[in-house]
Amino acid sequence: MRMRAFYALVIGASLVLSACATVKGVGRDIESVGEAGSQAIGAK
Repeated sequence: MRMRAFYALVIGASLVLSACATVKGVGRDIESVGEAGSQAIGAK
């Protein structure tokens, strides 16, 4: 019974950590699109 709880905890923690990395990557992508748009507007 304890091993199942341990495995559930490990799987849950890895899902939370991978989701955090994904959100961070999406934030970087959105930031780069915003910077590219600012540069395009400023160049004209």
